[in-house]
Amino acid sequence: MLLLHHTGRVSGLDRHVVLEVVAHEPDSPAWTVASGFGPRADWYRNLRAHPKTVLQFGNRHHAVTARFLGPEDGAAIMEEYGARHPRTARRLCAFMRLPADGSATSLRRAGRAIPFVRLESETPPKAESPPKAEPRTH
Repeated sequence: MLLLHHTGRVSGLDRHVVLEVVAHEPDSPAWTVASGFGPRADWYRNLRAHPKTVLQFGNRHHAVTARFLGPEDGAAIMEEYGARHPRTARRLCAFMRLPADGSATSLRRAGRAIPFVRLESETPPKAESPPKAEPRTH
């Protein structure tokens, strides 16, 4: 889960929404989320208008840019997500009234219909500093 801060496309006010992370790339860092309510969800439409924003993942904030993924990317993401979380994937599809029996083909079909957004960090991850050497005692 992450907390996405976004700006209202009409009001200009700060908004927040908690979203499930369907894929996370810690080396980038980047997070992929899905709009379970489709492209009409307010947070999704707000990101379309203002793609640069901030998210909170754990206790850290990250400046990110939203990249809206195409249907083939969505198909691959949903197939992989369904392999990791079969029951949740079927429930999500049922909620969205998308036919999915859990097969790779049906999950790919559903993924083409679900809007996915990749939130890419604007700063590369910090390299971990090497552990400090213990002082030697004689």
